[in-house]
Amino acid sequence: MLAKLIIRFVSIKQMAKLSVNINKIATLRNARGGNNPNLLKVASDCEKFGADGITVHPRPDERHVRRTDVLELKKILTTEFNIEGYPSRPFMELVTEVKPAQVTLVPDSPDQLTSNHGWDTVENRDFLIGIIKELHNAGIRASVFVDASVEMVRGAAMCMADRVELYTEPYARMYSPDPDAAIAPFIEAAQAARQCGLGLNAGHDLSLDNLEFLCRNIPWIDECSIGHALVCDALYLGMEKTVREYKKCCQAHSDK
Repeated sequence: MLAKLIIRFVSIKQMAKLSVNINKIATLRNARGGNNPNLLKVASDCEKFGADGITVHPRPDERHVRRTDVLELKKILTTEFNIEGYPSRPFMELVTEVKPAQVTLVPDSPDQLTSNHGWDTVENRDFLIGIIKELHNAGIRASVFVDASVEMVRGAAMCMADRVELYTEPYARMYSPDPDAAIAPFIEAAQAARQCGLGLNAGHDLSLDNLEFLCRNIPWIDECSIGHALVCDALYLGMEKTVREYKKCCQAHSDK
């Protein structure tokens, strides 16, 4: 009986948290100007509906989340705040002022439509070490966005990162025709992260179709950051039901 209780406790502890990326809400607001939908209310409602955190990615052109949004969100959020972005000087000044729980470093160029690759943590080691040290000095957890590559995961550990976020678009693209083949490199990279003592996040193109399989096969994921698919589903299901459905997927775990 005691052994079963211990197994159950470990499983609960390892369930992934859901961080809702609200960039698409900001994009919709910006399309018409004004404040409809109200970004702060959506963020607060997502927390109320069960989200474990809120993610934003303020880009230099402010085409969705703006600097002022980030400052205002910090005042009202009660769950974990995750800010993604390329560590330019303006970005670093913003995050060290706001001091979110986590900053996720992505290698995006200023005009990039969306994140489509992870860092080369070997080639950019010196740069990332300096950035991560600056984040740590501000009391911020540093996560590095990487492809599902053992080498890049180990490189992130050498940069003194706290976590890696696996770029899951390749997994999502391959999931439908062959789920086992799709997830294989991600399991390998996730195992490398655990061996290196890194926390593990995942994000990009995760959806109600593929999220549960990911969390069941890699039950030590700390956090899944999801925006585009979640907002699309909310158009049909409503935000409250959508957040709860994604939470269920994140709570899938393996008994292996």
